[in-house]
Amino acid sequence: MSAQSELLQKIDAHIEQNLAYWIGQLARLCAQPSVSAQNQGIEACAELVATMLREQGYTANILPSAGYPVVVGEGRGTAADKTLLFYLHYDVQPPDPLELWESDPYILTEQDGVLYARGVSDDKGHIICRLAALAAVKDTLGELPCGIKFIIEGEEEIGSPNMPAFVEKHQDLLAADACIWEFGGVDYDGRPRQALGMRGICYVELSVQSLNRDAHSGLGGSIFPNAAWRLTWALSTLKDRHERILIPGFYENVLPPSPRDLELLARLPEETAQLKEAYGLGEFLLHLEGGLALQRTAVFEPTCTICGLTAGYQGIGAKTVLPAKASAKVDFRLVPNQTPDEIVAKLRAHLDAQGLHDVNVTLLGGGRPAKVDPDDPFVKIANETAVAVYGCDPIVEPIIGGSGPNYPFIHTLGLPLVSAGVGYPGSNVHAPNENMTIKNFLQGTKHTARIIERFGRG
Repeated sequence: MSAQSELLQKIDAHIEQNLAYWIGQLARLCAQPSVSAQNQGIEACAELVATMLREQGYTANILPSAGYPVVVGEGRGTAADKTLLFYLHYDVQPPDPLELWESDPYILTEQDGVLYARGVSDDKGHIICRLAALAAVKDTLGELPCGIKFIIEGEEEIGSPNMPAFVEKHQDLLAADACIWEFGGVDYDGRPRQALGMRGICYVELSVQSLNRDAHSGLGGSIFPNAAWRLTWALSTLKDRHERILIPGFYENVLPPSPRDLELLARLPEETAQLKEAYGLGEFLLHLEGGLALQRTAVFEPTCTICGLTAGYQGIGAKTVLPAKASAKVDFRLVPNQTPDEIVAKLRAHLDAQGLHDVNVTLLGGGRPAKVDPDDPFVKIANETAVAVYGCDPIVEPIIGGSGPNYPFIHTLGLPLVSAGVGYPGSNVHAPNENMTIKNFLQGTKHTARIIERFGRG
């Protein structure tokens, strides 16, 4: 056995031997509510995260942003000229609906090798995964092999509205050579997934107020404006039945996938059957059945999605009311090179041109799309180190359908980003009974540790 193989075995053994300790730390972190959408427990969780970093020997400071506080940490290593940054978030989604949970969402519960709690996967499990991996590498080597930095925010679940400005302001503090992102994991067959980019998002609320109070539908139905109809007409102008977005100029800045992107998409596994089963889906839109056309549409086409509608009366029985107010939450998933500001401006101009001046547009959150060069040396490190842990090459996704604040890290800090972690398709992220398997935790931690060791070694 080579000295390198022996070293990696010792790192793996450290992770396994300290599993109970790290599950205890995860329970401690999950027990602290941190719901950003409701400003519940945010400051307390930031303090707890900073404390946990300090307990592991890192410096940690809680810095203000224009919104919730950001935890920034640092540790020195032997390779003073190399620094690895970890981006993570301590906020979680609301646990609602509580009645669908099979255990208390803030008490870590184990059943048959699966851990349940709000945030256990997204993203508190990844915070603990990183700390466990770093501890294993540091204790085995005697010291960290490179400089380590953390940025752990509290607004990711509400769209990270203040992260771009925070990164811009603190470029020197966050300067590094590479970054491990806040998520990672395996596919339906247990193969590791490498996500190299994310679509952007423009999340808006459309609202109409036509009266100062609801009216009797018999009194006003023929002569009063109806906010629900005004909103419905506005929404109907956004997209046609062929899924084409009708806002003038919406597609003008769309950058098509490169030949390298298409090459990577063509290698992705076929998951149509699993998706149909998981979501009770009869068929995909646009008569797509699978293959490259489906993969390309899923991530390289922008979207317009009605996320929620509110108007009038929807209780039991009848109430003949003419709604005074109506609103809808709509998100646009953006692809390179679209921007949220561009989309909001075009949406406003479109509604005005349709005579819908009374439909207000409020930007609730936004972020630009971004992706990493799949041939970057750090991507190669992350992909190669996955093989020994998972027994196969990772699935490399040039961009995924979801969104996150990766743009400032890639374009402002100039960092290559990779994913590695504890997630799997059945983790119920954002849903009741969020969970993480102990097996995936061990795999994700071992993979993270190997990236750290290999990056530090050069």
